[in-house]
Amino acid sequence: MRIYNPKEWFKAVFFIHRSDTLRKLYPYLLFIAAFSGGIAYLELEYLNLSTKSWVKNITIVHNLLGFALSLLLVFRTNTAYDRWWEARKQWGALTNVSRNLALKLNALLDEDDVAIRHFYRKAIPMYSQSLYAFLRSDYTTFMLDENEHPELGDAFSKKKHGPNQVASLIFKKTNELYKQNKISGEQLLMVNHELEGLTNICGACERIKNTPIPHSYSTFIKKFIALYVATLPIGYVFSLGYFVILAVPFILYVLASLELIAEAIEDPFGTDYDDLPIEKMAENMKKHTHEVLHP
Repeated sequence: MRIYNPKEWFKAVFFIHRSDTLRKLYPYLLFIAAFSGGIAYLELEYLNLSTKSWVKNITIVHNLLGFALSLLLVFRTNTAYDRWWEARKQWGALTNVSRNLALKLNALLDEDDVAIRHFYRKAIPMYSQSLYAFLRSDYTTFMLDENEHPELGDAFSKKKHGPNQVASLIFKKTNELYKQNKISGEQLLMVNHELEGLTNICGACERIKNTPIPHSYSTFIKKFIALYVATLPIGYVFSLGYFVILAVPFILYVLASLELIAEAIEDPFGTDYDDLPIEKMAENMKKHTHEVLHP
């Protein structure tokens, strides 16, 4: 993720950054421009369809379908952004849980319990680091896939759940402190909320990661956009003439860009330009935990 100034209109309009949809769409824009030019040439120069009223009235169908398409794209982008924002809230909650757990343990543990403090200094940030690696792995992506993936090898089926392993160590160590009377039952209950919060956050992140937008919905929107744009030159050539060579690619750019933006942000744990910087967030948690649980 890159922090930027949203008030800089000049850079936003005239600079093509790495995540700009124009980079991905320009081959399709060139193709649809050539396609529109060919349709315009055939209709205006050869087929003489200007007298066919039914051809000219195809634009009415486009007007009606354009409203339905706009609703679908709005819902699509809103749903994708909800997933992105939910992921950000979960990692914000993980930051708070890590800090609160470190603060409480720092107050509960004696200053001379160096070994125990050292354990939590490593274990608490290790959870966020293991969760970051877990969410970036193929294991998380295909957890709910009904198809087999032999290309991933035996390690895929035998791989352990990293965050669960770290959380288990933290739980065991905290329970040992209770058994050794280093913390009381009330103090154990006091840190239990943070301990449970670790796995709750992991489960929420897994839900976002391995439950994509339904395939039928995603493919329908792509087919709808392709068919809608491909038929635009047929009717609008009589009112726009050869200007359809510019107008139709621009419409494709707007509609397809919305779909591409939704695709980019619906998986917020990836490595795309606009994805969450979970690696940096894990590093910050490690830094803050070390500051609190000083030896």
